[in-house]
Amino acid sequence: MEIDYKKIGFKAGLEIHQQLDTHKLYCDCPSVLRTDEPIKTTKRKIHFVAGESGEVDVAAKFQGEEDKTYFYQSYDTTCLIELDEEPPHKINKEALKTALEIAILMNCKVFPIAQIMRKTIVDGSNTSGFQRTVLIAYGGFIETSEGKVGIDSIYLEEDSARPVERDKNFVKYRLDRLGIPLIEISTKPDLKSPSQVKEAALKIGEILRSTKVRRGIGTIRQDLNVSIKGSNRVEIKGFQDPKIMEKCIDLEINRQKGFLDKNKKNSPEVRNCLSDGTTEFLRPIPGSARMYPETDLELLHIKKDFIDEIKRNLPKLRGEIEEELIKQGLSEEMIKLIFKENKLSEYKELYEISGNPKLISKLLLVLPKEIAKKENKTSEEIEEILNRDVMVSILDLVYKDKLHEKDVKHVLEKIVSGVEFKEAMKLEKKDLGDVEEKVMKIVKDKPGLSPNAYMGLVMKELKGMVTGQEAMEVIRKFVK
Repeated sequence: MEIDYKKIGFKAGLEIHQQLDTHKLYCDCPSVLRTDEPIKTTKRKIHFVAGESGEVDVAAKFQGEEDKTYFYQSYDTTCLIELDEEPPHKINKEALKTALEIAILMNCKVFPIAQIMRKTIVDGSNTSGFQRTVLIAYGGFIETSEGKVGIDSIYLEEDSARPVERDKNFVKYRLDRLGIPLIEISTKPDLKSPSQVKEAALKIGEILRSTKVRRGIGTIRQDLNVSIKGSNRVEIKGFQDPKIMEKCIDLEINRQKGFLDKNKKNSPEVRNCLSDGTTEFLRPIPGSARMYPETDLELLHIKKDFIDEIKRNLPKLRGEIEEELIKQGLSEEMIKLIFKENKLSEYKELYEISGNPKLISKLLLVLPKEIAKKENKTSEEIEEILNRDVMVSILDLVYKDKLHEKDVKHVLEKIVSGVEFKEAMKLEKKDLGDVEEKVMKIVKDKPGLSPNAYMGLVMKELKGMVTGQEAMEVIRKFVK
C-alpha cells in the first residue's frame, strides 16, 4: 500500500560528508591512499571519558565498552600528527577556501570567527580519540521542485583512519585517510517525501562536484535522519546510492510504523543501509556530550576580504556548464562523457586555444580509447604519450590548415607507436589528380576570381578531401 507521507508526519534531513581534493587539513601530508605494505604499525587502546559538560556520550560509552585493541599502519606519506604525537599545524587554507565556496553556493552565512572543536570518537578511527571539526557556516538553503530545503550547518573536519581488517578483539587502520579534509553538510528536517530526499541529495552533489572535491568510491558518505509522527529519529548510514534511496526510506518508515501499530516506540539509533535497501543496527545515536574545544589551535578568523574574493570567483554549477557546452555545439552524450571522465578542465583549456569543440572532445575522449584498444595499451599509457603538449600542437596545426581533421588519428597512432612528432606529421603524399580536375572545373565555371575566393569554393566543394594548404597548392597551378 502506498504511504501517505504527509499524513504520517514524515520528516527527514540529510547529512553529507565529502572529501576535498587538497593535502591534509592540519599537516602538509598528501591525501593519498596506499595499497602497499606499511613502514610501521603502532598499537593503541582508547578509553572513553566525559566531555565538556561532564557527561559521557552514550555512543562513545557503547563503543568504548567493546575494549578493542587498535593497530595503526603508517607510511612515508603520513606523519606524527596522524599518530597524535605532534600538535596540529594551522588549518589548510585551500581546504577552507573550497568549504567556503560550497557554503556560499548554498546561500549560507559564514562565521567570521569560529572555534575549532574536538568531537569524541572512540571506535579507534581517530588515534587521538576525537575528531577536529569547525562550524564555518549556517542558515542557507537549496531549491527543489517541492520547495526550499534549509541548510542547517556546514562543518570543515578531518576524515577518519581507514579500517583494513577487523574482528571482535581488534581493528587495523591505515593512517593514509586520517586527516583528509572533509566537509559536513547538514540540512534542516525540511524533506517531506522520498522523492524530495533524492532530489536534494542530487542537487547537493551537483554543487559539491562544481568545486575542488575528490572523486571516486569512498570520497563521499551520505546519512539520512528520518522519523514520522510519534516515533524516534533514526540515523541511516551508507545512504549513497540514488537507485535505492526511496526504497530504503519506504522500508524504514514501515519499520517505524510497525512499532507504533503495537503502541511502542522505536529506539533512537544509528542504522546501516544495506544494498537491498534494508537497514541493520550499528550503535546508539550520539548526543551533544561528545563535543569540547580544541586547545592546540587558535580561534579561526575568516576575513571579509577572503570571503569577498571567493564570491567574485565562484565556480559554475554543472547545469550552467552544460548549457554553455551545448551552445558550443557538443552533443548531450559527449557532455556526459566529459563529466564522467572528469575532463572538463582539459576541455576548457583546449577550447580556449582552438575553439573546435567536436575535435577537442574526440581528442580527449574518443581517439585515445580507440588507439589504446588497437595498440593493446592502457588508457593511462596512452594519455602519458598523448599529453597536453601533443594535443595543443595537433589543434594548432589543424587551425593553421597544416593538418586535416581526418588525418589526426593517423598522426596520433604514429606518435603512440614511437615516431617523433615532426616525423609523424609527414603524411603520405596524396594523389591530387582528382582534386586538380575539380579545381580546374571550378576555375573554368567562375573565371576571374582571386585565389582566396577560389579557396572558399574548393573547400566547400571537396568537403574534407584536402587541407587548405593542399587546396591552395592546386589553385595556384591554375590561377596566377
